Amino acid sequence: MIYIGLTGWGDHDELYTMGTKPSEKLYTYGSHFPAVEVDSSFYAIQPKRNMEKWASDTPECFRFVVKAYQGLTGHQRGEIPFSSKEEMFAAFVESLQPLLESNKLAMVLFQFPPWFDCTKEHVRYLRYCKQQMGEIPVALEFRHQSWFRPSVRERTLSYMREEGWIHSICDEPQAGEGSVPTVLVPSNEENVLVRFHGRNVEGWRRPQEGNWREVRYLYRYSKDELAEWAEHLKQLAAQVKDVYVLFNNNSGGDAAANAKQMLELLEIEYRGLTPKQLNLFE
Repeated sequence: MIYIGLTGWGDHDELYTMGTKPSEKLYTYGSHFPAVEVDSSFYAIQPKRNMEKWASDTPECFRFVVKAYQGLTGHQRGEIPFSSKEEMFAAFVESLQPLLESNKLAMVLFQFPPWFDCTKEHVRYLRYCKQQMGEIPVALEFRHQSWFRPSVRERTLSYMREEGWIHSICDEPQAGEGSVPTVLVPSNEENVLVRFHGRNVEGWRRPQEGNWREVRYLYRYSKDELAEWAEHLKQLAAQVKDVYVLFNNNSGGDAAANAKQMLELLEIEYRGLTPKQLNLFE
C-alpha cells in the first residue's frame, strides 16, 4: 500500500474550514490522508496523553511517522535534560506506547543533522540507537552527502539492511555536503519512507537563523516532477509491503496540494478515512 500524507497537520489551511479549532484539526486531517508525520516529538518528548488523543482522533487505518527527539539524533548540543542517554531513550520509547498499542505507529524517523557524517564513531552510534529502540520500526535519514559517496553508497545500504533500518529516501535540493542524493533503494521488504523537501537550493543553503523555515521548504512541485515520482513510487511499491510518502514542502503552503496531485496521478482512493463533514457553503 502507498500511504500519502504531510509533515504535521496544523499548518495546512486548505484542509480546514474557517473556525476549525487546533484540537479538531487532526480529526479533520484524517478525512484527507491516511498518514502524517509528527514533528512536535522532535522538539520535546510528548506526554502519553497527547499520543492517546492522536490515536483516538484518527481512524483505524491511520498511521503515524514520529520524528525522533532531537536529543537522540544529536541536534541538541550540550547537556541533555536527562540523567543519561539510556533514560532519554527509555522516556521516548515510553511516550510511543499509545500509538504502539493502537497499531498506529508506522515508524520512528531518525533524521540526523548535516554534521553527522560517515565515520566509524557515527556508525557505532547508529547501532546504539537501533539497540535502544528495540523492535520499534525505525527509519534513517541522512543530511550529509558522505553516506552516499559512490565508494560508500553500497556499504551504507548494506548496513541499513543488516541492522534493520528503514531507508528514508529524500527528494531535496542538491546543495553540497548538507544534502543527499535521491537513492531509490529500499533497505527492507516491509517499509520504505519517501520525503519531499522541495528543490529550493538557495533556501536550503541559507543559515538556520531568522526566518530560514519560511524559505527552506518554499517549493511547489510541477505536474511533470510529480508524474516522474509517481513512476518511482510504483516501482518502490512493487518491492516492499508499504510505501510512506510525506510532503514537507510547506513553507508556502504547497504540501497539501502536491500530495493531492500525487493521489490523482496514482489513482488512489483510500477507504476507511474519517467521514468528511458537509460544508453548506460549497
